[in-house]
Amino acid sequence: MTRATRSRLRTRGVLAVLAVASLAAGCAQDASEVRGAPGQQRLEAPEARALDSYATGLGAAHAARVAAAERWNLKSVPLTPPPAPPRKPEITARAGFEVDGQEDEGLPPVFTSVPTKERIVFLTIDDGAEKDPAFLRMMSELKIPYTAFLTDEEIKDDYGYFEKMQARGITLNNHTLSHPYLPGLSYQEQKREICGMQDVIENRYGKRPTVFRPPFGNYNRDTLRAAKACGIEYAPIWSEEVYVDHWEYREWDRALHPGDIVLTHFRGRDDWDGTMTDMVRRFLDKVTAEGYAVARLEDYL
Repeated sequence: MTRATRSRLRTRGVLAVLAVASLAAGCAQDASEVRGAPGQQRLEAPEARALDSYATGLGAAHAARVAAAERWNLKSVPLTPPPAPPRKPEITARAGFEVDGQEDEGLPPVFTSVPTKERIVFLTIDDGAEKDPAFLRMMSELKIPYTAFLTDEEIKDDYGYFEKMQARGITLNNHTLSHPYLPGLSYQEQKREICGMQDVIENRYGKRPTVFRPPFGNYNRDTLRAAKACGIEYAPIWSEEVYVDHWEYREWDRALHPGDIVLTHFRGRDDWDGTMTDMVRRFLDKVTAEGYAVARLEDYL
């Protein structure tokens, strides 16, 4: 990051703090009389003090994000997503992604995006092979939400890594026990893969998931029947996939859209020409430059 870029980041952070503080002060003047010595004035009325505290908190939070963006060499500060919707959108199977009996049997819908007009995308990360401590720090410091889809074969060598992830507010979801090609298995074999991973996550992390991603995005009717029998309600796949050095797109226009689900994997230098933090940097630089914030998928399901 150049000195000029760092200067711009710091300037935006200061301006944002001043703007929020100015708004709070203006609201406070309307609410009650403000008294104090010349210079920085203390807001005395309860409502005004609350606004002052809120403005200070917003300013501090933004300043922290500015500092984190600089520390992790981002081109700009990631955008803040809107609050979770008070009413969640209706999630249905994407056209062409249904199976026989989809509606009649109430099978989990397979979808690639969430219906919303907000300029948000959702980051989802599969399997759990790479366990990079720097990735946990980066996402925590930048306050970036994501959803993990875990495979027992990949996480069993270090269940504790994902406990740390869960403690940071990340939801741990189902990606089967061994990551097989599910349509090649019988119904009972698929059920064993899905329900078995449900048991692992419940036993290790205390909560049985309701969200499942089929390995490779491949599934058939038995997959969704088995998933439902195991307590699964949703089966999201993805619209885009991000790697450390490029993006891949499902749609012909090769562009982001509101509500798109973005896939990546827990991978490091053994598989990529870079690290998890390099991948996140590429992801955030692109979505931020295009005016998108990263939202929490579970807030919309």
